[in-house]
Amino acid sequence: GQVTESGGGVVQTGGSLRLSCTASGVDFDDVAMGWFRQAPGKAREGVACINGKAHGGSYFYADSVKGRFTLAREPGKNTVYLQMNTLNPDDTAVYYCAVRPWSALWRLDPEKYTSWGKGTQVTVSS
Repeated sequence: GQVTESGGGVVQTGGSLRLSCTASGVDFDDVAMGWFRQAPGKAREGVACINGKAHGGSYFYADSVKGRFTLAREPGKNTVYLQMNTLNPDDTAVYYCAVRPWSALWRLDPEKYTSWGKGTQVTVSS
Protein backbone atom coordinates (compact mmCIF):
# COMPACT_ATOMS: atom_id res chain seq x y z
CA GLY A 1 0.00 0.00 0.00
CA GLN A 2 0.91 3.65 -0.41
CA VAL A 3 0.90 6.00 2.54
CA THR A 4 0.81 9.81 2.31
CA GLU A 5 1.00 12.33 5.14
CA SER A 6 0.08 16.00 5.08
CA GLY A 7 -0.63 18.86 7.43
CA GLY A 8 2.72 19.71 8.91
CA GLY A 9 3.86 23.28 9.42
CA VAL A 10 5.16 25.83 11.87
CA VAL A 11 3.22 26.69 15.02
CA GLN A 12 3.94 28.53 18.24
CA THR A 13 4.17 26.85 21.63
CA GLY A 14 0.72 26.01 22.87
CA GLY A 15 -0.71 25.86 19.38
CA SER A 16 -2.34 23.03 17.43
CA LEU A 17 -1.90 21.18 14.17
CA ARG A 18 -3.78 18.36 12.50
CA LEU A 19 -1.90 15.81 10.44
CA SER A 20 -3.60 13.60 7.87
CA CYS A 21 -2.59 10.16 6.67
CA THR A 22 -4.14 8.44 3.70
CA ALA A 23 -3.44 4.81 2.84
CA SER A 24 -4.25 3.21 -0.49
CA GLY A 25 -4.11 -0.41 -1.54
CA VAL A 26 -4.96 -1.75 1.91
CA ASP A 27 -8.08 -2.96 3.68
CA PHE A 28 -8.40 0.09 5.88
CA ASP A 29 -10.73 -1.61 8.33
CA ASP A 30 -8.31 -4.51 8.85
CA VAL A 31 -4.92 -2.83 9.27
CA ALA A 32 -3.45 -0.70 12.02
CA MET A 33 -2.07 2.74 11.30
CA GLY A 34 0.58 4.41 13.36
CA TRP A 35 2.31 7.73 13.69
CA PHE A 36 6.00 8.09 14.44
CA ARG A 37 8.30 11.05 14.69
CA GLN A 38 12.00 11.70 14.47
CA ALA A 39 13.76 14.83 15.63
CA PRO A 40 17.29 15.74 14.46
CA GLY A 41 19.88 13.67 16.30
CA LYS A 42 17.25 11.58 18.06
CA ALA A 43 15.89 8.09 17.58
CA ARG A 44 12.56 7.50 15.93
CA GLU A 45 9.74 7.58 18.46
CA GLY A 46 6.33 5.96 18.27
CA VAL A 47 3.55 8.48 18.88
CA ALA A 48 0.17 6.79 18.47
CA CYS A 49 -1.59 4.00 16.64
CA ILE A 50 -5.12 2.96 15.84
CA ASN A 51 -6.47 -0.47 15.00
CA GLY A 52 -8.84 -1.08 12.15
CA LYS A 53 -12.57 -1.07 12.73
CA ALA A 54 -12.64 -4.85 12.16
CA HIS A 55 -10.51 -5.20 15.29
CA GLY A 56 -12.31 -2.78 17.54
CA GLY A 57 -10.74 0.46 16.39
CA SER A 58 -8.82 0.89 19.65
CA TYR A 59 -6.16 3.53 20.14
CA PHE A 60 -2.78 3.63 21.82
CA TYR A 61 -0.78 6.72 22.70
CA ALA A 62 2.79 7.16 23.86
CA ASP A 63 3.10 8.72 27.31
CA SER A 64 4.80 11.78 25.83
CA VAL A 65 1.67 12.76 23.90
CA LYS A 66 -1.14 11.25 25.96
CA GLY A 67 -3.77 13.86 26.72
CA ARG A 68 -2.51 16.21 24.01
CA PHE A 69 -2.73 14.18 20.79
CA THR A 70 -5.86 12.48 19.48
CA LEU A 71 -6.39 10.02 16.65
CA ALA A 72 -9.53 9.94 14.54
CA ARG A 73 -10.72 8.16 11.42
CA GLU A 74 -12.55 9.74 8.51
CA PRO A 75 -15.66 7.61 7.94
CA GLY A 76 -15.74 6.18 4.43
CA LYS A 77 -12.16 7.28 3.62
CA ASN A 78 -8.83 5.59 4.12
CA THR A 79 -7.71 8.49 6.23
CA VAL A 80 -6.55 8.88 9.81
CA TYR A 81 -6.01 12.23 11.50
CA LEU A 82 -3.62 13.09 14.29
CA GLN A 83 -4.89 16.14 16.14
CA MET A 84 -2.02 17.68 18.07
CA ASN A 85 -2.82 20.20 20.78
CA THR A 86 -0.75 22.08 23.35
CA LEU A 87 2.35 21.67 21.22
CA ASN A 88 5.77 22.47 22.63
CA PRO A 89 9.26 22.64 21.10
CA ASP A 90 9.94 19.02 22.09
CA ASP A 91 7.28 18.02 19.56
CA THR A 92 9.37 19.41 16.70
CA ALA A 93 10.16 16.52 14.36
CA VAL A 94 9.39 14.90 11.05
CA TYR A 95 6.18 12.95 11.53
CA TYR A 96 5.68 9.70 9.64
CA CYS A 97 2.56 7.64 9.12
CA ALA A 98 2.81 3.90 8.61
CA VAL A 99 0.62 0.84 8.14
CA ARG A 100 0.94 -2.65 9.59
CA PRO A 101 -1.10 -5.82 9.84
CA TRP A 102 -3.34 -5.94 12.86
CA SER A 103 -1.91 -7.31 16.10
CA ALA A 104 -2.93 -6.87 19.70
CA LEU A 105 0.75 -6.81 20.70
CA TRP A 106 2.75 -4.85 18.19
CA ARG A 107 1.38 -1.36 18.86
CA LEU A 108 4.27 1.03 18.09
CA ASP A 109 6.96 -1.48 17.16
CA PRO A 110 8.32 0.16 13.98
CA GLU A 111 9.69 -3.16 12.69
CA LYS A 112 6.14 -4.43 12.25
CA TYR A 113 5.04 -1.58 10.00
CA THR A 114 5.23 -2.50 6.34
CA SER A 115 4.41 0.74 4.47
CA TRP A 116 5.66 4.20 5.36
CA GLY A 117 4.96 7.69 4.16
CA LYS A 118 7.70 10.20 3.34
CA GLY A 119 7.01 12.32 6.39
CA THR A 120 5.80 15.83 7.12
CA GLN A 121 7.73 18.44 9.12
CA VAL A 122 6.26 19.86 12.32
CA THR A 123 8.09 22.79 13.87
CA VAL A 124 7.05 24.31 17.18
CA SER A 125 8.63 27.65 17.95
CA SER A 126 9.20 28.88 21.50
